[in-house]
Amino acid sequence: MISYNGNLVAQSDITIHQNRAFLYGDAIFETLKVLDGKVLFIEDHYFRLMASMRIVRMEIPMYFTMEYMEQKVVELVNSLNLNASARARLTFFRKPGGYYLPTDNNTEFIITADTLDTPIYHFSDTVYEVDLFKDFYVTKQLLSSLKTVNKMVQITGSIFANENGLNNCLLLNDDKNVVEALQGNLFMLMDNKLITPPVVDGCLNGIMRKQVLAIAKKHEGIIVEEASISPFDLQKADELFITNVIVGIQPITKYRKKEYNNHLALGILKKLNAQIRLGLV
Repeated sequence: MISYNGNLVAQSDITIHQNRAFLYGDAIFETLKVLDGKVLFIEDHYFRLMASMRIVRMEIPMYFTMEYMEQKVVELVNSLNLNASARARLTFFRKPGGYYLPTDNNTEFIITADTLDTPIYHFSDTVYEVDLFKDFYVTKQLLSSLKTVNKMVQITGSIFANENGLNNCLLLNDDKNVVEALQGNLFMLMDNKLITPPVVDGCLNGIMRKQVLAIAKKHEGIIVEEASISPFDLQKADELFITNVIVGIQPITKYRKKEYNNHLALGILKKLNAQIRLGLV
């Protein structure tokens, strides 16, 4: 069961050889966490989606309000009996027509969903090793900050990580600075300074990144900064962690020969879960 243009159907019957998402990667998507009938961070997801569609010049349906978006996501989750917690994906793509130049900027959308094992964010202190992925780079441009379906860097990087027994890889931009992980934003603690790459360096404008920045800025004794991170900085860091809306916060325990603690990551995650329980997100 999926939601196709707001209707629950068994399948979309989309003609794949005409679909622009398949042919040209002409699509934008959002990955959402649904908890107890509510889409977490719905306002942030909605406005990022709207901004992304405007940037790539997709027409936004007039009826597609934030309330409509949440209603349709929750409707699908309930129809699938996914219980307390679910992952949903909302994908917008342009209607068929044209080659690189579309003949129609109007859009369609599909929502899919599957279950998640844990309702609130779970803290993992198991070994989590990363290294740099150097085969391809993230470009320093606005498109890199959007969730488009062109994810070949992340796909080839994931294959590289799997082949080398790594849990994840860190991606570099064309200035050879570290911008993000394969599946989320990167944060680095060095002394009392928490640093994350700025969006202008090419990282995803992440929803969980925004939540962590807001929480960290209220954390006593921590200075929060958006600044470029070089590979050499990783060796001097006290703590590294990855953020996304599905996992929440994933501590990195090892990069090459350097091992890290996870004290700040644990503290931020506890505050994040507290906000969720109080209905503040």
